[in-house]
Amino acid sequence: MRTTAAVLGLLTIASLSACNADEQASEVGPTGRTFVSTSVAGDPIPGGGPLMVRFTDAGRISVDAGCNQGSGYVDLADGKVVAGPLVMTEMACLGETAGADAWVVSLLDAQPNWTLDGHTLTLTTPTTSVTLTDKQVAPDRPVVGTTWTVTALIGSGAITTTPALEKVAPQLLIAEDGSASGFTGCNQMIGTADVQKSSITFGQWATTKMACEPDVAEIERAVLAALSGKTEYNVQADTLHLTRADGTGLTLRAAD
Repeated sequence: MRTTAAVLGLLTIASLSACNADEQASEVGPTGRTFVSTSVAGDPIPGGGPLMVRFTDAGRISVDAGCNQGSGYVDLADGKVVAGPLVMTEMACLGETAGADAWVVSLLDAQPNWTLDGHTLTLTTPTTSVTLTDKQVAPDRPVVGTTWTVTALIGSGAITTTPALEKVAPQLLIAEDGSASGFTGCNQMIGTADVQKSSITFGQWATTKMACEPDVAEIERAVLAALSGKTEYNVQADTLHLTRADGTGLTLRAAD
C-alpha cells in the first residue's frame, strides 16, 4: 500500500510539473522568437514578402516584409499585438515592393489578434490572416546547392521590382565545387563563386551572346554587376540578400 501511494504521489507531482511547464510555455508566447510568414489570406504582401517578425525579450518588435526594416515597442497582452510607432530604415523601394512597408504598418495599426500553436503563429485582422512559422523550424536555405531566382534589384538607395524582372526570372546556382551557373534574364552564364561565412566572391562570368530587349538588357547588366567581385550576403528562410559595398545588389528566393 505504501509503495502504491508513493507511485501515485510521484505521478501526481509529474503531472503537476507538466501542467506548470505547459502554462509557462503558454505565458511566454512569441516573446524571444523570430517568425517568417508561410501564407497570407486576404490582402497579400506587395512584392511577395516574406514577412519576418521578431519579438524581443525587451518588449520590442522588429518587422521586414521585403523593403525596409521597422522596429518599436510592443505589448502582447490580451492576445493582441499592440505596437508603438515604428522606426523605419529609409531604403526607397520601386515596383510592387514599394507597398510592403505600408502593408506592414496597416497590419500592425489594426492591432491583430495573435495565436500561437507550437511553432505556428497566426496574426489576424478583419481583412488579413498571416500564418508564420518559428524560424528555428523554418531554417535558412543553404546558399550552395540551392537554385535562387532574382526577385528584386537593389540599387543605390532603392529596391526595384518590375514585370520584366518577374517575367525573365534570372537565376543563380552555386555548386559544391565552387562553380557557378545561371541565367541573366537573357543569356546563360558560367563562372565561379567562393562562398565564405558572410561573403561570396564571384569570378569572371562567361555568357552567351543573345541580344535582348532594352529593359531585359538593363536587368542583365544589373545582375552581372551585382554578381561581380566580393558581395556580402545573408539568408532569411528562403530569401537571399546580396549586397555590394556600393549598396547595390540582389534579392533572390529559393526556386525549389
